[in-house]
Amino acid sequence: MELHEIQQDQPERVLLVSVDTGEFDCEVSLNELAELVDTAGGVVVGTATQKKDSPDKATCLGRGRAEEIALQCQAEDIDLVVMDRELSPTQLRNLEEIFPCRLIDRTMLILDIFAGRARSAEGRLQVELAQLQYMLPRLTGQGAALSRQGGGIGTRGPGETKLESDRRHIRRRLSAIRESLEKVESQRKLRRERRRKDGIPTVALVGYTNAGKSTLLNYLTDAGVLAEDKLFATLDPTARALRLPDGREVMLVDTVGFVRRLPHQLVRAFHSTLEEAVDADVILNICDASSEHADEHLQVTGDLLAELGCGETPILRVMNKCDLAPELGDSPRFIRISAKNGTGIEALLAAVAEALPPDRKKVKLLLPFSKGALAEQCRRDGQVEYEEYVPEGLAMTVILGARLLAETAEYVVEEEK
Repeated sequence: MELHEIQQDQPERVLLVSVDTGEFDCEVSLNELAELVDTAGGVVVGTATQKKDSPDKATCLGRGRAEEIALQCQAEDIDLVVMDRELSPTQLRNLEEIFPCRLIDRTMLILDIFAGRARSAEGRLQVELAQLQYMLPRLTGQGAALSRQGGGIGTRGPGETKLESDRRHIRRRLSAIRESLEKVESQRKLRRERRRKDGIPTVALVGYTNAGKSTLLNYLTDAGVLAEDKLFATLDPTARALRLPDGREVMLVDTVGFVRRLPHQLVRAFHSTLEEAVDADVILNICDASSEHADEHLQVTGDLLAELGCGETPILRVMNKCDLAPELGDSPRFIRISAKNGTGIEALLAAVAEALPPDRKKVKLLLPFSKGALAEQCRRDGQVEYEEYVPEGLAMTVILGARLLAETAEYVVEEEK
């Protein structure tokens, strides 16, 4: 039996390989790659690095170093080599000829995790789109990478028949996926427009993967979203209503986590999902305060938000898991919280309310007795400061959002500036 035809109930033995060119911290990146492999279900049994000024065009590592690593793979019974960078079609083909086991790169690993974790029809389509876009230029000479019966990391998603079919078939599939996604995006756009018309602001949770965004969403809204200590636990966006302390209702949206050097195929393929962040009224950049790379995580997320065109949107930096980082002091640059035990949540909600556009007004109303349902709406969705029954009806002083201001316009007695 060939190495890539491993048993499904045995975790794959994985060797991580990196070319250290000095463009990023090699050790930090390999640690993150190990987390990704763990998330995908593999076991890292070793690492190998090669210092070079730039990756070798033919083999990335240089042929001599690649042959050394091939011997290491044989000696340590390695099932899978994961390269900590995206390989060109030529590099992938040449290394496959040298290594005695399967080979994938960082991009293929992340795509594989996405394929295993996408739940909605849209999420699965977007993963397949990204995988096919990645695989299309790499079809020629894909020997072991396309031997999919054995399963294993890097083999989930579109499947053998699609990947081994000709380019014309894949392009037809890409066109069909894009058409399907356009329909989904249109429906999403209509929902966003409806929320905007109803005067419901949107608050997007973004941040580095595993920063605790889903835990925060669950704490605030009882959303029941999967919250695991794994990278990319959330792929499909979840939206839930949340009442702020000032009475305003907002839509809280959880989004896919970011990661260093996120494959550009995923940035493109998940653009419609990330549009929830682009169109948000306020963005919460959630960061794991207990991570020694917290500042870098904030920067990675900030750069991706800028790339998506969120430069004008208010962004609040939120340091989560502060219970695990007692040395973290207060700072005007961020808000300290723990989504696990509720520390700092009141301050966070107050900051969100302050950052939202001022779309609320205080008005004095005189509602007829027949408008009891409207009065109840004002109590539920507004912030009532005073109310009294008078002979003409119900007199109220209340702070209302755009939708209720429109519905009560004919009963306004006085507007406060």
